[in-house]
Amino acid sequence: MRLATHTAEKDDLIMQKIDVHTHILPPEIPKFKDLFGYGGFICLEHTDACHARMVRDDGKFFRQIEDNCWNPTTRICDADQHSVDVQVLSTVPVMFSYWTKPKDGLYISKFLNDHLAEVTSANPHRFIGLGTLPMQDTESSVAELERCVKELGLAGVQIGSNVNGKNLDSKEFLPIYQAAEELDAAIFVHPWEMLGEARMPKYWLPWLVGMPAETSLAISSLMFAGVFDRFPKLRFCFAHGGGSFAMNAGRLQHGFEARPDLCAVDNTVEPQEYLGRFYVDSLVHDKPTLKFIVDRFGEDKIALGTDYPFPLGELEPGKLIESIDEFSAQTKRKLLVENALNWLGPKATKALRAEVLSQTVTE
Repeated sequence: MRLATHTAEKDDLIMQKIDVHTHILPPEIPKFKDLFGYGGFICLEHTDACHARMVRDDGKFFRQIEDNCWNPTTRICDADQHSVDVQVLSTVPVMFSYWTKPKDGLYISKFLNDHLAEVTSANPHRFIGLGTLPMQDTESSVAELERCVKELGLAGVQIGSNVNGKNLDSKEFLPIYQAAEELDAAIFVHPWEMLGEARMPKYWLPWLVGMPAETSLAISSLMFAGVFDRFPKLRFCFAHGGGSFAMNAGRLQHGFEARPDLCAVDNTVEPQEYLGRFYVDSLVHDKPTLKFIVDRFGEDKIALGTDYPFPLGELEPGKLIESIDEFSAQTKRKLLVENALNWLGPKATKALRAEVLSQTVTE
C-alpha cells in the first residue's frame, strides 16, 4: 500500500485512494433453481479462464463479465495500475434476490457474505466488505446484519433503493436501520428495480435515466419520513452522486414550503437541512456535475466511487477528482480517501495500516 508523504506544500501530497463503490461475485454460483425448486436466478457460465456470462436460469443473457469481477488477484493488479489502495466490495445488485422466499433470500445472502468475508480477510489492507441482506424479511435481515459485522468483520451492508416496490421509508425497515446504527455499520444504497423500467426498453435507459431517478426517490423517501433524524448516527452513502437528488433539491424545498400539507406529513424538517447529512459517491462522470454536488452536499460528504469493474463506471479511478483545478489538495484528499474512512467508521478501517490513517485524517 502506498503511503502519503507530507511536504511543506500540500499540493505535493501523494494522494491515496479508497474506492467505496466496487462490485464482486464469487467465482462459482450454486444452481439456486435446483436448491429452491423455482427459477429466476443468475448463473455463471465460464467461457474461458478470464471470461464468463451472467445468465438467468431460463437461459436469458444478462451480462458479460471478466475475471476482475471474481478474481481478487486481478482486482489488486487493476487497483495498483490506477493507484487505488483499497476497494470497498459489494455484490452485484442483480444478486439482491429480494423477490425470493425469505428463507431462500437468507441462504443467498449468507453465501455471498461468506465469500466477501473470505476475500476481505485474505487481503485486509486492500479490501473492505459490505454484505447483503434478505430485505424482504426484517428479522432475518437484522440477524444477518449482526453476523456480517460481529462474525464476518464486514463494514456494513449494501441495500437496494427499494424492496419489491416498497420505498426505504417503509416502517418494516426501521429495525434494520436501528440495528445498523447500534452496530456502527455503514449502509450503501444502490439503485435497482428501477422506477419506470417497463417504459424504458431501449437505449439502456433503465441504467442511464432510471437509476438516477431511483436513487433520488430513495433519498427523498428517507428524508420526508424523518429516518435521518430518527437514526442520526447512521451513515448512509448513496451511489452515483446521489442520482438526481442534488439537482432536485430546490424543487423539494419549494414543494415543502408551498404544500406542507402534502410534504410535511411525517417530518417538519425542511429538505434543505438534509444537504450534508449523508454521503454520496463521486460517480457523476463530468467536472461541472462533480463541482455542483460538492457545492450542494459539501466536500466532507463525497467519497470516490467508480462502479468497478463495469463499463458505466469511472474507468480511471480518481481521475475526475484529480482533474479539477479548483479543488485544493485538501479537498481532493477528502474526496479520495478521508471521507471514505469517515463513512466506513473506525471499526471497519482498523485493519488498515496505522501509517495510512495517521496520514489521511483531517489536519
